[in-house]
Amino acid sequence: MKVLIFGATGMVGQGVLRECLRAPDVEAVQTVGRTRTGQLDPRLNELIQPDLMDYRAVEESLKGFDACFFCLGVSSAGLQEAEYARLTYDLTLAAAQTLARLNPQMTFVYVSGAGTDSTEHGRTMWARVKGRTENALLRLPFKAVYLFRPGVIEPLNGAVSKTRSYRLFYTVARPLLSTLRALFPNYILSTEDIGLAMLEAARHGAPKAVLEVADIRALSRAASEPALDLHAG
Repeated sequence: MKVLIFGATGMVGQGVLRECLRAPDVEAVQTVGRTRTGQLDPRLNELIQPDLMDYRAVEESLKGFDACFFCLGVSSAGLQEAEYARLTYDLTLAAAQTLARLNPQMTFVYVSGAGTDSTEHGRTMWARVKGRTENALLRLPFKAVYLFRPGVIEPLNGAVSKTRSYRLFYTVARPLLSTLRALFPNYILSTEDIGLAMLEAARHGAPKAVLEVADIRALSRAASEPALDLHAG
């Protein structure tokens, strides 16, 4: 399996990249972003792309992939809706529309968020924009599209958020997160859980397109326990 990762320097992206490089059935990984990840692996290629709205010059480098894990995202804090939409909807669709044309047999996995508003008309700005983005992705001619909606995420294995406020939160909450995740496994995910679940969705699909926390957890378990058949019956 050949995999593209957008946003591999973010917290979720770091976790996904780690699991891809640990997976024996992943033969090649290409990251796409403005900066390098700092990882070294013979299967890893890093495509530095300063303009994440325009891929015309690098289309040949985006062909031949089986899956895309799209982990790019920004916090809505301090942003007006138009700017947040540009950095969420426009940026995501710029990549996704290009990839759907170049790789129609691709599985596209998008990291959205718990509470996303599929109606696109709710009161919460970020949830409306995420909902509009999800709906647009579902209309693209990919082999499959899966929309991951994690809530609280525990960073594992050295994964670090790029957002300062989130880093402060994890510094304070870190001693509790592992305990809370064990007590409430369907409410808190780890970066490892998300990475494993993405790989499982790319390999074998998922029961539905929109995956909430419990669904992501179940996919992660399926990846860790091959004997568990999520899709039987």
